[in-house]
Amino acid sequence: MPHFKTFLLPKTFVIAAAFIFCSVAVSLKAEGQSVQPSYKLSTFATSTAVFSQPDSIVRWKNSILVGYQNHAAKDGTDGKSSTIVQYSLNGKIQRMFSVKGHNDGLRIIGEDTLWALQNEDANPNLAVIDLESGKQKVFFPAAPHGGGYDDMVVKDGRVFVTASNPNLDSAGNNDFPALVTMSLDGDSVDVEPVLNGNAQATDIPTGAPTTLNLTDPDSLTVDPRGNIVLNSQADGVLVFIRNPLSQNRTVGHLSLSTASGPTTVDDTAFPATPQDFLLVSDVGAGVVYRIDSPEFGFEPGVPYSSSDTAGFVAVLNLDNGVLSPIGTGFNSTRGMIFVSPASEGGDERHGDR
Repeated sequence: MPHFKTFLLPKTFVIAAAFIFCSVAVSLKAEGQSVQPSYKLSTFATSTAVFSQPDSIVRWKNSILVGYQNHAAKDGTDGKSSTIVQYSLNGKIQRMFSVKGHNDGLRIIGEDTLWALQNEDANPNLAVIDLESGKQKVFFPAAPHGGGYDDMVVKDGRVFVTASNPNLDSAGNNDFPALVTMSLDGDSVDVEPVLNGNAQATDIPTGAPTTLNLTDPDSLTVDPRGNIVLNSQADGVLVFIRNPLSQNRTVGHLSLSTASGPTTVDDTAFPATPQDFLLVSDVGAGVVYRIDSPEFGFEPGVPYSSSDTAGFVAVLNLDNGVLSPIGTGFNSTRGMIFVSPASEGGDERHGDR
C-alpha cells in the first residue's frame, strides 16, 4: 500500500481567548425557517463582527466547538484565518482559537486534543490543538490526489480522513484515494490510502454490484453499526464502509433523493438517546440552530441529514436513500451533531463537514 509523509511547520504557539460574547438559545418566530409541529427550533449561536460562516461542529466534554470560516479561501491563498469558538452546552462563548486558512473539519482525538483541517480544495494544513493548554502545532499533510482534506472520524484507534477536491481524469473519474488514514509521527504526518474513488461497491437498494466514482469526498461519520459513512457531496451519494482496513471490507452505495428527485447532503448524524438535541450549522445564515423533539424524542440510531443545496434537515431512509424533511427554509445547512445533555463524558453522534 502506498505511503506518503510530509513535515510540519516547526511552530508552536498559544491562541488566547478574546472578545467574549454570550449567545443563549432563543425561540425563532418570524423567520423563514420552520420545523414540523413535533419539533422545536431555536438559535444556539450566531456569527458576530469577529467571526462568521459556521460549519463544522464537535463536542468536547461539556463544551461545543464550532468552526467559523470567516470567508477564507478554500485553498488558503488569501492568507485569511478561521475561528474555532468553544461554547457551553447552552451557547455561552468560553474561548476562541484562530487557525490559518479555511476550516472544514473538526474532530476530538483522544481526550483533550482537537484536530482542525483547513483548505479542503488545495494546500491543506492540519492544526493540532491541546485544548487544556491552548497550544497549537501546524502540519502540512501530503495531498497526492491534488486537492485538500475535508473531514475526519476515529475508528478502531485510527483517524480516517476524506481526500477532497481530487484531480479527475479526462473522463471525469477519480482514480485517487477518496478515504485515507492520517497519523502523527514525530514532526511529520503519515498519509495512507484506504478506499479509492473508483472502488467496487454494492448498491444498497438493489443489491447490484456497482463501480463508485467519488468526485467530491466530503463529510464522515460512524453509524451505530460501526460502519464509516462517507458523503460524496456533489455526487449525491453516501458510501458505507465496513471493516475499512480488513481484507473482509464491504462497501455499500446509497443514492440520495427527496420526493422531488435527486439531492445532495452535507452531513449526517445519529441520535444516541431520545433526549438528545440536534445542532446544525447554516453557513449562509451565519447561525447554529438547535432542534429539539420534546413530544416524542429522537429515535436512537435513526439518521438525520442536512442539505447544503436545498436548505433542509431531514430523516434519511437507509433502505432507499429517500430524505423526508423535518425542517425547511434554511440557507445552506452544513455540520450536525446530536448532543446528549446528561452525558458527562461528552457523547456525540455526528459527522461534520
